[in-house]
Amino acid sequence: MFDSLSERLERSFKILKGEGKITEINIAEALKDVRRALIEADVNYKVAKNFIDTVKEKALGQNVLISVKPKEMIIKIVHDELAELMGGETAELNLQSRPSVILMAGLNGAGKTTLSGKLALLLKTKKHRNPLLVACDVYRPAAVEQLRVLAEQIEVPIYMNLESKDPVQIAREGVLEAKSKGYDTVIVDTAGRLAIDEELMQEIAAIKDACQPDETLFVVDAMTGQDAVNTAKEFNDRLDYDGVVLTKLDGDTRGGAAISIRTVVNKPIKFVGTGEKMEALDQFHPSRMADRILGMGDIISLVERAQQQFDEKEARKLQEKIQKNKFDFEDFYNQIQQIKKMGNIKDLASMIPGVGKALKDVDIDDNAFKSIEAIIQSMTPKERHNPDLLMRQATRKTRIAKGSGTSIQDVNRLIKQFDQMRKMMKMMTGGNMRNMMSQMKQMQQMQQMQGMRR
Repeated sequence: MFDSLSERLERSFKILKGEGKITEINIAEALKDVRRALIEADVNYKVAKNFIDTVKEKALGQNVLISVKPKEMIIKIVHDELAELMGGETAELNLQSRPSVILMAGLNGAGKTTLSGKLALLLKTKKHRNPLLVACDVYRPAAVEQLRVLAEQIEVPIYMNLESKDPVQIAREGVLEAKSKGYDTVIVDTAGRLAIDEELMQEIAAIKDACQPDETLFVVDAMTGQDAVNTAKEFNDRLDYDGVVLTKLDGDTRGGAAISIRTVVNKPIKFVGTGEKMEALDQFHPSRMADRILGMGDIISLVERAQQQFDEKEARKLQEKIQKNKFDFEDFYNQIQQIKKMGNIKDLASMIPGVGKALKDVDIDDNAFKSIEAIIQSMTPKERHNPDLLMRQATRKTRIAKGSGTSIQDVNRLIKQFDQMRKMMKMMTGGNMRNMMSQMKQMQQMQQMQGMRR
């Protein structure tokens, strides 16, 4: 996501490197390249042109401090304008009613059903809501079954009416079910439809009238690029929805939809889908997205993901084990599982300033831990809890290699790296996990303060 745009913008800013001040000539040259980069990233032409005009006006009107280089000044202006272009402020869901009703709408194949499950999980785990999923896609084969399987997977209840083929009736019944059983949130999954299909567009309008949603979300596939923006406008003209959800932002997309859509439809992007896992749904933060587009990383989001997996009680126990040099393969395996829950490995790395650029052409498989997990799982419980046993007995390593489908060299390498890591962790226990989390929180607060000063 945004890799090519980030690269092009960086090249554009190099035009100003070494310049003593911003002038009509050098800013025009730099911004011409920025505009080209935006258009190639699938940003709407009119949006890109207005953006460049605003940046140019602000850049030439700035009293540039002697200590601030022209390149740094233009990057700051572009950052602030990008964030403003994508909405400026983070848009929250309206969840004041009891129950609050969220209606999902969008094209065929946009990922509404999966998104409905992801949103239910996010509201359940992060907002402590008690959601009910309502299956109103009566047209796509197995759509109801797909939602039922997802509901079971995330342990969220679902309302289905397999006898009815009337989505308006099912939506109305789902809301009544939520009221009678005390669910505080209703997520209504509907069939995909085209804006040119008058009958289906009338139907989604009728569903909206029937369930009176507090939030109508338009789900759109970011992979469709500029078409996503055009479709969003057509749907908004008919439905007047409250917000947009961009799915598949982890794919091979140029990202222009995320930048253009807010301006074209004047509705905020509320969530972005960033992977296939059910946890891969993030609230959309314009300023953080601008950071990532300009290669500045996104430490705040990384900290938030880490905090979701962070258990202070377990961390305290782990710290004590590290101090006593009792950190073992069982602990190591559990830490791997926590990291995997945080999301796509390359996506996590891209949140660290500078790292995303360094890994641009590196293929990081989500199964990067697979062989390590296989080796640990092939150990006996005694071996997991006593790593020193493996350093003394070669027959154990031979058995583990066979059981995990790896080589003796792989097993030896893991044992050696684990031993080095254990020694390093013991040395670092003066700055224990709680201190590390405290430092991460301070970094988060510093970034937020910097954002306020922008």
